[in-house]
Amino acid sequence: MMYASIGSRPDLKLCDGARASRLTFTLLALLAIAVPDHGRAQQGPVLTLGEAQDIALVSEPGQRALRDRARAREASAVAVGELPAPTLRAGVNNFPIESGGFSTEGMTNAGITFRQSMPRGKTRELSTALHKRQALSLDQGADARSRDVGQWVSEAWLDVFYWSRVEELLTTSRPFFEDLVDTTRSLYSVGRKSQQDVLRSELELSRLDDRLIDVSRAEAQARAGLARWIDDAAYRSLPSSLPAIESLPSLKELEENLAAHPALKAADASVAAADIATQLAEQKSKPSWAVDVGYSYRDGSLPSGNPRSDFVTLGVTVDLPFFRKRSVDSDLLAAVSNRSAEQAEREHLRRQLRSTLASEHARFTDLSRRLELYSNRILEQSGASAEAAMLAYQSDTADFSDVMRAYIDELDTRVEFVRLEVERARSRASITNLGGE
Repeated sequence: MMYASIGSRPDLKLCDGARASRLTFTLLALLAIAVPDHGRAQQGPVLTLGEAQDIALVSEPGQRALRDRARAREASAVAVGELPAPTLRAGVNNFPIESGGFSTEGMTNAGITFRQSMPRGKTRELSTALHKRQALSLDQGADARSRDVGQWVSEAWLDVFYWSRVEELLTTSRPFFEDLVDTTRSLYSVGRKSQQDVLRSELELSRLDDRLIDVSRAEAQARAGLARWIDDAAYRSLPSSLPAIESLPSLKELEENLAAHPALKAADASVAAADIATQLAEQKSKPSWAVDVGYSYRDGSLPSGNPRSDFVTLGVTVDLPFFRKRSVDSDLLAAVSNRSAEQAEREHLRRQLRSTLASEHARFTDLSRRLELYSNRILEQSGASAEAAMLAYQSDTADFSDVMRAYIDELDTRVEFVRLEVERARSRASITNLGGE
């Protein structure tokens, strides 16, 4: 920074004219950084915003959990579409327990029966479709979380950038306050200024130190928040400037892209799944089937001397859902109500996203206008005001409080300029999430 050559305290033996010249030089140095220099190079590896997002997305557990649940649903979609496992029954039928044996009674036999159940209606096909829709909803939810994580990391990174930039501005301003303290002490020693000026300059230097402590704490908290997403990488140095912000598409274009937002697609899949669940509930009014095929072996002979014939059994079992009509109707009503709720939630989400998009678009536009005003006028005017107050003080036509007010205002103006830059970048991150750029 330009303060590197002016960090030492001035010699108290300097004449007032030399001290005034040095103070003016210090002020000019401060004014030279009124508009932040975004072209400065940083030594060593720096953590860019894009790199922070990449690190966060590589192993983000929330997104990975949604993907794993989606894979589980896809796998179960195959299982629910299969026929139920057949059953096999083997045993001895009609064996006499008081007397005789396997061949004494004509109805005694050893049988084996095979049974295959058939689920109601289109239950299998609909169950498969339901699980696939649920898997799609989870996959889209993972995509939506990916966008959200990108935005959350951007906001955390921007918080760190803001506080580190504010700390830099305050640190580079401190030599000027030290020079003011030494200057007022020197002028007071020769009777040109009052002790009040000395006390005021010392007070403002102490306030600046207190502000630096507070800013340092805020930066530490911001880095801890960023570390939640990227661990120790959060404690690397950041670039000296924000990423370039591209021009903003029109609100109409962004709203057209909103329909492709993965959160809405996930909601669409949930609505489709609820519709399939309704069809599944309707299948409960249809009967289920089971087919039995059996073979029975008989021993012994008929009175005529001929061997007893073996048996073959073929049967069909069907349930009668008519006797549980109330439970079937209740299940259908619950499914219809759930589908209506999913549709309402989807519409609520659409309106919420659209409202947020419109709000952020207006906010971004307003912040861009304010930044242009600061760049073209306010920063220069606040710097000129501080310089004029200093010159007036040196010529004994203004009070020291006017100098302090003007310079503190100039410092606050530069801090506000950084805040506006960060807020605009934050707004752009939200629009990027919603507009899918």
